[in-house]
Amino acid sequence: MKKILVLALSIFMLAGVIPPAFAGTHGTNGKISGRSVGASLLSLLIWPGIGQAVNDNGYEKNVTHAVLGLTGVFRIWSFYDAFVDRKGGVWNNRI
Repeated sequence: MKKILVLALSIFMLAGVIPPAFAGTHGTNGKISGRSVGASLLSLLIWPGIGQAVNDNGYEKNVTHAVLGLTGVFRIWSFYDAFVDRKGGVWNNRI
């Protein structure tokens, strides 16, 4: 009974946290250029915040990508974000 209660509580907590985290994660895509390709490779191979800085994104977005770059999975998103030179979508329920 105790395991079921803990499992149910965990599911309810995740259901309340996950949807707001993905709300409004859109931005506007720029165009793919040689610069954005290089920035995306820097994001993937070295560190996510570097690719965002090369694309001249704002300070908040650079720091957010650099900090979330501690997770391996975020490198893939940062790679795509730098590749399409996506502008906007900083914190406030966005990345």
